[in-house]
Order: sequence, then structure tokens, then C-alpha cells
Amino acid sequence: MADPKGFLTHDRELPARRPVDVRISDWREVYQDFSQEKLTKQAARCMDCGIPFCHNGCPLGNLIPEWNDLVFRTDWREAIERLHATNNFPEFTGRLCPAPCEAACVLGINSDPVAIKRVEVEIIDRAFAEGWVTPRPPEVKTGKKVAVVGSGPAGLAAAQQLTRAGHDVVVFERADRIGGLLRYGIPEFKMEKRHIERRLEQMRAEGTEFRTGVNVGVDITAAELRAEFDAVVLSGGATQWRDLPVTGRELKGVYQAMEYLPLSNKVQEGDYDQPPISAEGKHVVVIGGGDTGADCIGTAIRQGAKSVTQLEIMPKPPGSRPGSQPWPTFPMLFKMESAHEELADGGGERVYAVSTTEFAADADGNVRALRLVEVEGPQAGFKPIPGTEREIPAELVTLSMGFTGPEKGALLQDLASEAGDGFYDARGNVARDKTYMSKVDGVFVAGDMGRGQSLIVWAIAEGRAAASGVDRFLTGDTALPYPILPTARPLV
Repeated sequence: MADPKGFLTHDRELPARRPVDVRISDWREVYQDFSQEKLTKQAARCMDCGIPFCHNGCPLGNLIPEWNDLVFRTDWREAIERLHATNNFPEFTGRLCPAPCEAACVLGINSDPVAIKRVEVEIIDRAFAEGWVTPRPPEVKTGKKVAVVGSGPAGLAAAQQLTRAGHDVVVFERADRIGGLLRYGIPEFKMEKRHIERRLEQMRAEGTEFRTGVNVGVDITAAELRAEFDAVVLSGGATQWRDLPVTGRELKGVYQAMEYLPLSNKVQEGDYDQPPISAEGKHVVVIGGGDTGADCIGTAIRQGAKSVTQLEIMPKPPGSRPGSQPWPTFPMLFKMESAHEELADGGGERVYAVSTTEFAADADGNVRALRLVEVEGPQAGFKPIPGTEREIPAELVTLSMGFTGPEKGALLQDLASEAGDGFYDARGNVARDKTYMSKVDGVFVAGDMGRGQSLIVWAIAEGRAAASGVDRFLTGDTALPYPILPTARPLV
């Protein structure tokens, strides 16, 4: 630790967001540049805590105190080496992870935690700018072929690890571009897609092959895939969205978030001049208070919505850590993301403890209003409160209520038929053992498809861990720098 008093002399500071009226006129990332002097001070706040609980908070096991110290010493080259030792894609996690590491920071017990995410993203951005992120092709090829189904963070992490171990890896993606939710679920203002492209360039140079527009299970069957490849990694995510079965759900103008957000991203990719589903000039209601809901808010505002309202069935979270969520657990707190700031600036509203009862139609079958009722908390089973019913205008509604597990399409149906009982766990996810292998020999599972809806850091961690399992399965041993994780880790 270079500065033993850094946490006493420097306050937590993050880069400023661009002014709301400026940033909502474009789709660029919202944060302004952060000077090296300020970043060095933030790294200096990492204290000699003895036991770095940030390691426990981070599913990747990032060596946070080490690269904080290296940044303080301005040894950026070594800092990216230590960061890449545990994390294939810090440019993704540094922008998108909710930072359970910061929630577990020892300094956070009675002060503001270290700005770990900001240090992380500055390290990787500096590394790309300096040309330090170069391909690492394998020195020896094994002759084994591995198929990775799904190109989200879990699939990409597994693919990169297995390629570097010397296997011939093909990543299959049913969409027209690689990236999964990173590509089509995350708006451009949250993470510009150039970050994906430069990482894919590295992976292609290392030898990973990508095939887009391939719906595995339909375009190529499970049997054909297993016949062609020595091992398969299922990393298709938990893409079965949660629906809202109330009167009027079928009306035009009521969409799932993942029907709405990808079209906006396709505009940024140049596929459309205008999105087929647009919020322009409309009263927009976003149902769901999580990150996907915030993405819908920011997207609707940039599209020129007349008004935006966000609804959440849960009560408003507390502003500080409650006693029921003690350090170092990850607390559920009230957050003011950039999209929420934009919502408040435009006169929008976040409404808590309400439940949608009906969508009302206009004469043409379009949604025109949403009827809701206030509810008691989860302990009371979200019981409606009589006399609190009301109606709000709604001409575009996005359902951002999370996902219930993997889609049970042809691929999983065929594998489940072969596996028999036990292919799925009690939650409906694909079951796997401690090596991440499913009930089907040679078929492994990584990320949300086996874990359920979770965080990007868990996806990358599981992709790395599954790669270790695959490598051991194919060669009898593994030199991949990541242990095989237990599958019973608690969800964050």
C-alpha cells in the first residue's frame, strides 16, 4: 500500500456526468473524462485492511488492492496484467457491473468505499489506448473442437479461455451480431459498442471463430452439434422474460423491454434510420424498477417521449444500508442512475409500491392508459389497498420485470430428452455439477442459463470456470488460471 493515509486524506470522487440537456441529445456514454491526478487519489484510498473483503464481494476474485496500488504508483502496464489475470473483459464490468466489490469494501463500513469500478475502467481504457491489449494465441493446439452456444459475457469468456488453451472454438449466435445482451440489451449511452468490437478483434486474432445468424437447435440440431464438436458450452442466458398477464396485455403499444431496446440499438448500428418501436411524442410507462427499466427510461427520453413514468411493485428502497443487510452483503438501496437523473430533470416520476391492474385501449386497439393500484409490501403479499386505484396515460409500455430462466426451445428439449430426469434444477435452469457439466456428457453450462438471472461478473466468472471444466474434460488436466467454482454460491 503506497499511501497508508490515503483513505483519511481523500474523499470518494467519481467522474461527472455530462449535463442532462447535452447527453440526451446523443447516444454517447454519459460520463466525462477523469484526470489521472484524481484517479490516483481514488486508488490511494484503498487501505491496508488486512483481509480484503472486496475479493469476496467480487465473483471474479479480482485482485483489487494490487491494481489499486499499481495505479497509485502509475505502473499502468503491470496494473492491466493483474486486472486481466482474473477478468477477460474489464471494459464491460467497469461500465456495467453494480460493484458488489464496493459494497464489500472494508472502508465502506463507516465511510464511502473505494471507487473500484472507476479505477478498473480507467486501467483497461488506458491499456487499449497504449496498445497493450494484444492477441494471445495459443502456443500449442490440442486438436479438440469446442462449440460455445451464445455470445454474451459468459460465452465470450469461455471462448477466449478455451481458445487460449489451444482448442478450436466456434461461437454460435442466433442474432446478427456478436455480444448477446451486451450488444442488444445495453443501450449505447451505457456502453458504446466500440468496446465490444475491439475485444472481438482481439479474439478473432487469437483464433476464435464466430458464426452469427445460427439458431442452434433449429439450424443445427443438438445431435449434429455434438457430432461435430468434442465439447459444447451452453451460454444462452436466461432469456425467458417475465410477462404481465392482465387485461389489455395484447394491445398494440405494450412490449417487453427486450422487444423495445434491441431496435434502438439497431438504429445505432445503422440498420434503421428510425426504430420500428419509438417513444417519440408518446406517454411512456416503464414497468420494473431494475437496471433494464432504467435502460428503457434513458432510451425513451432520447427518442423524444412526451412523458416517462416508472412503476415498481416493491416499496422505495432505503438510501443507506439497513440493519437487515449488513456489511459486507450487497444491499438493495435507492439508486440514482443517469437515466433516473434524466427522468427527474424532465419532470418524470418513479412510483413505488404499485401494481398494474389493466391496460385500457383506444378505438384503434392501441394502449392509451394504464390502471394501477397501490399495494402493501411483500410481507403482505402485495395486497391491493382499497381506494388507491387510478389511471395514468400510457401510449407505450415496456415490461422490464426480469427473466424466469432459459428458453426451453428445441436445443434444450433435445438435450433434456437425452438426459432424462435431472436435466433442469428446481428453478428451471439447466443443472450442472461442480465442473459445470450438465447431465449430458460433454455438454457444459455457464452463466444465466445455469445460474438464473444474475450479474455480468457472475457470467464472466462462470464462463471462465466452465472453460476450466471443459479443458480438464478434453485433456485430463487444465492450466487455465481459474479454479472450478462451487455451484452453490449465493446469488447477488
